[in-house]
Amino acid sequence: MNSKYQRKDGIDPVARSRARRRALQAVYAWQLSGARVNDVIAQFAHEQAKEVADLVYFEDLVRGVDQHQDELDVALAPFLDRDIEQVDPIERAVLRIAAYELLKRPDVPYRVVINEAIETVKRFGAEHGHTYINGVLDHAAAAWRSVEVKAPRGR
Repeated sequence: MNSKYQRKDGIDPVARSRARRRALQAVYAWQLSGARVNDVIAQFAHEQAKEVADLVYFEDLVRGVDQHQDELDVALAPFLDRDIEQVDPIERAVLRIAAYELLKRPDVPYRVVINEAIETVKRFGAEHGHTYINGVLDHAAAAWRSVEVKAPRGR
C-alpha cells in the first residue's frame, strides 16, 4: 500500500480516509441489517481492496465498534441530546466510529478523528449533520482527551 501520501511512520492518510468511509458504510449496514459483523466485513473488504484502502484499519474500526458498542454508546450519552438509537443512522455510525477512535486509538490525533468524522458526514449524512457531529465530538474529545486538547498546537 505505497502511495505518494504515505508518511514517514508508514501511515497513508488517504488510505485511512477511504478505510473510514468504508467502515461507515459497513457499520451503517450492520446497524440496519443486524447481520454478523464478519459477514459485513467480508462483503465490504472485497470492494475495499479495489479502492486501495487501509484494510487493516477498516477491519479494526468495524470490529472495534462491534465489540465495544455498549461502552461507546454509554460514553457518548452525556454529549447527546437524545438516545443514541434516535440519532440518524449515518450520524450514529459516524459517532460510534469516532468514539472508538477517540477512546481506543490514542495513536490517532483527536483533531484527525473529528475532521474525518465531519468530512464523512458531509459526504454521506444529512445536510446539517456535520454541525451536530462536530459539537458532540468536540465535547467528547475535551472530556476523553483533555491533555491532548489542552496541549499547545504546533509542537
